[in-house]
Amino acid sequence: MKARVAGFLAAYLGSVASAFAASGAREDNSGVFVWIFLGFCALIVVAQLVPAVLTMFGMAKGVAEGLKEKAEAKATNHK
Repeated sequence: MKARVAGFLAAYLGSVASAFAASGAREDNSGVFVWIFLGFCALIVVAQLVPAVLTMFGMAKGVAEGLKEKAEAKATNHK
């Protein structure tokens, strides 16, 4: 009985879901100036990301060198 109800419910919800589908493509009326503005915003974001990524790589390199020097100092003190 439960399988029958579950099957009916799945069939009913599956047929109803198509009623909520969009009827066509959305028109946003974006002109060339909107796309130029969005491109400029993207350029600003990329310009901010490049130094941030370089700084993070530099920090990671510094931490790795510090750990390497610490391990070398520890190895020489044990001899």
